[in-house]
Amino acid sequence: MTTIEQNRQTLPTGTWQVDPVHSQVGFEIEYLVGTFRGTFSPFDATLTVDEDGSATLRGSTRVESVKVQDENLTVHLQSPDFFDAERAPELGFASSEIRLAGDALTIEGELSLKNAKRPVELRGTLGAPVVDPWGNERISLTLAGTIDRTAFGLDWNNPLPSGEPALANDVTLTAELFLVKA
Repeated sequence: MTTIEQNRQTLPTGTWQVDPVHSQVGFEIEYLVGTFRGTFSPFDATLTVDEDGSATLRGSTRVESVKVQDENLTVHLQSPDFFDAERAPELGFASSEIRLAGDALTIEGELSLKNAKRPVELRGTLGAPVVDPWGNERISLTLAGTIDRTAFGLDWNNPLPSGEPALANDVTLTAELFLVKA
């Protein structure tokens, strides 16, 4: 078995901090005839892997950090119709279990959104560790998972003339995390 294959069978040990310049956290939701996307920046994320293989991933951001293509939509997303930035200013994630099979990663955890906590499963990949030109060890995690926004109290919608809702309930959460060993 090669070194890369061995590394991909277990998570690399240590504390890994997000590189905010090269990382992105966002969401996608079907709206009208396409997909509406947004991101959160800045955000924080830390992966901690102990020598025994136990691991945790934690992340958080402020609701006010949501970014979309229109300032009016940003204001609407921060309103009580959606994230309710005034009464629920933070979003958070804490893993409860991390499983790795090859480079396929499954992370179960709890998402905190609009003062509600619900289980979520994220699936994705783990990139092999590399050393950058400055001597820092880096890994990447690419993750996605789907939640029902109404389970978190995000119930706003606007019916189309056909009677169909303009906004889907399922939201895909996305994260591309570049992590640096602390």
